[in-house]
Amino acid sequence: MIQTFFNAAKFKDTSGNKTGKPLSCASCGLYRNLLHPKIKPYGKFEKGIMIIGQSPGEEEDRKGKPWQGKAGKRKQDSLASLGIDLFRDCVSLNATNCRPVDEDGTNRKPTDYEIACCRKRVLKAIEQYKPKLIILAGGEAVKSVIGHRWKKNLGGITKWRGWTIPDQDFKTWLCPALHPSYVNRMAEKMPAIITIYLQDLKRALDCLDAPFPENKKSQINIIKDEKELSHILNFTRRTTDLLSIDFETTGLKPHAIGHRLVCMSIAPSPNHCNVFMLPKSREVKDKIRKLFIAPHIGKMAHNMVFEHIWAEVRLRTIIKNWKWDSLQAAHILDNRPGITGLKFQTYVNFGVCDYDSHIAPYLEGVEKNNANAVNRIFEFIKKYGEDEVLTYCGYDTLWQYKLALLQMEQMGFNSYAETLNF
Repeated sequence: MIQTFFNAAKFKDTSGNKTGKPLSCASCGLYRNLLHPKIKPYGKFEKGIMIIGQSPGEEEDRKGKPWQGKAGKRKQDSLASLGIDLFRDCVSLNATNCRPVDEDGTNRKPTDYEIACCRKRVLKAIEQYKPKLIILAGGEAVKSVIGHRWKKNLGGITKWRGWTIPDQDFKTWLCPALHPSYVNRMAEKMPAIITIYLQDLKRALDCLDAPFPENKKSQINIIKDEKELSHILNFTRRTTDLLSIDFETTGLKPHAIGHRLVCMSIAPSPNHCNVFMLPKSREVKDKIRKLFIAPHIGKMAHNMVFEHIWAEVRLRTIIKNWKWDSLQAAHILDNRPGITGLKFQTYVNFGVCDYDSHIAPYLEGVEKNNANAVNRIFEFIKKYGEDEVLTYCGYDTLWQYKLALLQMEQMGFNSYAETLNF
């Protein structure tokens, strides 16, 4: 059955700590010379909402609790307009519990290292309160709660704001939003920022009434025997009307000498896939070709151009009857940069934060900025075994299928069957 790569090691903090110093209050040092160091979470938490901000400011340090300055007033008023009392219905804390200041005593943003030092307190609060919903106010809050688990380019708050993430590690909704201090700064130049901010808060609060979606276990069937594979290919061609496809290869482009199609996965449903190394038998390869050209089977992929070109060059066949490209659909639904990748879409839509960090470095070309470069996938196989790369390939196929179905619903199709009539 499908198993995530989640374990205790995932929460071991390595981000923001390139100094080799321990992640502790003593090594951070922000607590020194403050009126109220190590400010504790504050609020009655009556509706199960946790709000994580950036860091205490001057007013917060003076009064010893979060959201006391101008940003707090914006947060309080905005939530009140949506029927939420900031201090009665929520509990609030920050990415750093101590106020960061410059040498002249003015407020500044906390460093990544300071956020990393305070992260264990944030995670402890999440574990203690078990919130129904966490609103991450600003980029520093995103760094605190997501940054140590997201091994790729984290990006800023404009990339993350507006998503309602059913985080499967914390078993709660994570909803990044703009920090109210940013809204205050931008409101005069760009009045629409207030509308965006309120819309994101409303979208987040709507999650309170939504059941938390637990991901169903799916089956990745690793096939080693070519006779078994031949039977499955025949059965799939007879019984399937929509198929998700994913290839793992030695690089981005198939034309250069030395490139190979390593393995592939085919998913006839969102909860089951068959994955296998490229077969040696010409007979079995012919059955793969017949499956790919079958006119009655709709094909899907995340960036179908990739699978299409690799099939044409390395399998000498044209994949026919393409029905859905979840990468293109992601771009249509939201055209912000940096959000259309399958891993990002899997996290923000299904809450699975990381299933590829162990293999991702091996899939990068050895020569940077060379689209024809060969990657290190065979080095990965030698180190971890074929089953690991096959499992990863299976994940991609299954999440693409689930994402495609969700996108079809979001774009107004009642079921995937309607796409067969495009």
